[in-house]
Order: sequence, then structure tokens, then C-alpha cells
Amino acid sequence: MRRSTPVPADLDDALRAARDGDERGFAVLWRALQPGVLRYLWVLAGEHAEDAASETWLQVIRDLHRFHGDVAAFRGWLFRVARHRGLDECRRRRRPVLGPGPGLAADAASEALEGDGTARALRIIATLPGDQAEAVMLRVVAGLDVATTAHILGKQPGAVRVATMRGLRRLAAHPQVTALAEEEV
Repeated sequence: MRRSTPVPADLDDALRAARDGDERGFAVLWRALQPGVLRYLWVLAGEHAEDAASETWLQVIRDLHRFHGDVAAFRGWLFRVARHRGLDECRRRRRPVLGPGPGLAADAASEALEGDGTARALRIIATLPGDQAEAVMLRVVAGLDVATTAHILGKQPGAVRVATMRGLRRLAAHPQVTALAEEEV
């Protein structure tokens, strides 16, 4: 299992600049972190992920001046905001939280994701029980550490470790994953 994703030094500078109101600093943060936020929200909110991501970044813009911490803390804060906006979107649309959702809309971005297998992986992760899907997305896909993930989910670190392990075991036994593994052999 990988640890926290290394953070490029320019994100530290971008975060400082964005906190001071610099649009270019904010743009650097958005370009670096939006793909992970969108993947996480797709598993959480399905076809409404982009709406939830937009709401996430709007809240970040509104509240960034109050944020204090480094880029790792910012990533934790960002994903916590994303989780709340994703859950809000599910409630508003009356969509069940964390369940298999429809495929991504057919557009250039979706086709690119499909080509990389990312969309397929997200659909498979979305079939996991909710706590496992969120733990896998935050720990493995977003690269957050156990403590940050536990804080975001409001769980104890041990519960996050267990949910991640169970989710990864379920994924390893998933028929589509085993079929892909057999094709590679």
C-alpha cells in the first residue's frame, strides 16, 4: 500500500499564493488536485460528481483564506469538503450514497479515462460497500495517509485500515479483476 502521495514543491508555493488571493496559485492547485477529487466523487456521487466537484471548489474558494496548514493538510481538508459536497449532492438528487452508478457520460474526457481503464476501475470500486469504497479511494487512489482518511471519514485509524484491507481483498476477488489478471498471464 502506498503512503501519502509526494507533493511537488510548487504546490506549496501555489497554496501560499492562493491563500493570498492569487488566481494563478489557485489554478495550479486545481489542475493538480481536481482529477483525484473528481475520481473520488464519481465513486461517491456517480453521475453527479462534476456538480459536487464544482461545489467543492466553490467552497474552497470561499473558505481558503481561513485555511492554515501545508499542502498535505490542504489535501485532507479538500477531500473532507469534497465528501460533504458529494453527500449533499446525493441527498439532493436522492441518489443512494456509494452504489454502482451508471457509466460516465460519453465525452472526450470519459473516453480518455476509459482508454486508461480508470473508468472501469472506478465502476468496480463503486460496487464495494460504502466504507470500503471510500477508504480505498482516499487511501489508494487519492494517496492520503491513514490519519487524514480517518479524519475525513470520522472513523478511527484502525477502522480505516480494516476497511481499506477488506476493500482491496474484495477488489482482488472481483470477477472483472480476476479476468483481467488471467488475460495478462
